[in-house]
Amino acid sequence: MKTLPAILLIFTMTAAFAQSIDYNTKKGAIAEGYDVVSYFEGNPTEGSADFKIDYDHVLFKFSSEENLKRFRQDPEKYIPQYGGYCAYAIASGKKVRINPETFEIRDKKLYLFYNAHGTNTLDLWKEEGAEKLQKEADKNWQKIKFNN
Repeated sequence: MKTLPAILLIFTMTAAFAQSIDYNTKKGAIAEGYDVVSYFEGNPTEGSADFKIDYDHVLFKFSSEENLKRFRQDPEKYIPQYGGYCAYAIASGKKVRINPETFEIRDKKLYLFYNAHGTNTLDLWKEEGAEKLQKEADKNWQKIKFNN
């Protein structure tokens, strides 16, 4: 039984250093380094290395000290849905990168989308029925959010 405390300690330490979900951290930060608070102001802005925070073992950057403070007050309000992966792709069960300037605020939540090579998944999201796709994405995210 002496090994049980050691095993519990190792498990606890491993869990403490692991992200709770798989975040899309292309370019080293969530939302490709864009300030997640700025989306809610209607103007996505690149974050700065001067205003950053590690939250849930993921780097978040902000364009100002004020936005960093807002995030600290209520991080869950600003974290992109589906770990910052393309919402449209998550509805199909896939994790796909995003264009950080293609987004939607829906029900006070941030959704990011792929937009390159003539395909804008935000347009498809709206055309195919955002509410239906959001429900599918919510279901799929529960299955794939821990998989890299």
